[in-house]
Amino acid sequence: MKILFIVPYIPNLIRVRPYNLLVNLAKLGHVITLATLYSSPEERADLKRLEPFVKEVISEPLPRWRSLVNSLMAVPSTVPLQSVYCWQPRLAQRLRSAAQNSPGFDVVHVEHLRGAKYGLDLLDLNTQVKGADRGQRVPVVWDSVDCISLLFELAATRSNKRFSRWVSRFDLPRTRRYEGWLVSQFERVLVTSRNDREAFCKLAAGDTPADKLQVLPNGVDLDYFSPAPAGLAKEPATLVISGKMSYHANVTMVLNFVGNIFPIIQSRRPDVKLVLVGKDPTPEIRALTHNPAIRVTGTVADLRPYLQQAAIAVSPIVYGVGIQNKVLEAMACGVPVVSSPQAVSALAVVPDRDLKVADGAEAFSDAICDLLENREMRENIGKAGRSYVEAQHSWAKITAQLEEIYNEAIRKPTDSHG
Repeated sequence: MKILFIVPYIPNLIRVRPYNLLVNLAKLGHVITLATLYSSPEERADLKRLEPFVKEVISEPLPRWRSLVNSLMAVPSTVPLQSVYCWQPRLAQRLRSAAQNSPGFDVVHVEHLRGAKYGLDLLDLNTQVKGADRGQRVPVVWDSVDCISLLFELAATRSNKRFSRWVSRFDLPRTRRYEGWLVSQFERVLVTSRNDREAFCKLAAGDTPADKLQVLPNGVDLDYFSPAPAGLAKEPATLVISGKMSYHANVTMVLNFVGNIFPIIQSRRPDVKLVLVGKDPTPEIRALTHNPAIRVTGTVADLRPYLQQAAIAVSPIVYGVGIQNKVLEAMACGVPVVSSPQAVSALAVVPDRDLKVADGAEAFSDAICDLLENREMRENIGKAGRSYVEAQHSWAKITAQLEEIYNEAIRKPTDSHG
């Protein structure tokens, strides 16, 4: 297939979903035109990594000032701030030119609520150029990834950051209306979990065809994230939390863990250490290093050694949607994971076999301390976790599922563009 793949940010090893879908689609022989935006020289350099997998790259800069202007202009409107945050008119114009001057795309793939507007723009072009004959339309598949309305519902009450709570409350009503309307616009809508699909079904007006909303889970690169190589020493009392440390859900997770759970663990295991690994730590996160047992790394070139050397990976998510990549990556490295129920609600894991699940400060502390005291249990859970991701979250299998979704959208489009 000839695929136009639109992502409102550079696919890379941090933005694992679009990156791995692109790579694996290319391995299947599909011809891909990537359209994307970059906000820094480092992000633009990431495009080099994608060159072997795509035929063409259409990219434009998205300076922060434009995102802020987009958002401010949306305030008095009825559209969500998220839906215009990544709007870049120059990219939209180049996409229109590509569609008009280089016909032959079999399918258009658009990722995230921040990218949906580009898909809508191309649907409008479809109507103008190709008329009302549905058989001639190029189907547009929108990979929403997560239901942002569901995320905002949770963040509005549970985020530790006052600004995040305010923005979530402000944008929630318009995001609900907009996401519900978007379902009717595209041939297929993809999400990463059953919970997100159920949330979209509630938002969508009228009957939603069974094949319209489909779950396409996240995967993990099983070759890249692998158990520790021979000779890499474990740090027997070290815990690790990974993730982007400016994301409001991760900030809330870390602050809750350090404030309510870690002191209990320290009282039982004075030798315990905590490593927080992820880019852009906020001032609140950096300030946690006043505790000599806590280390904040900031951006790292390679996450794997931090996972592979840790005794336990912890994911005490307070709120979140979709699939938590941090959990899959740790399990793929053979590291035993202790998580909150929220972090694994989208996974088909078996607690106490594939990982430990605990709710509440005391239960979470007990689970971690039990594992720290029992090396055999750590090894068994680490091996079972690796086996789980091998069976359930291979990117090759997930991309084959996406390929079939494309084929279905081309063969049998649903009633869209209402």
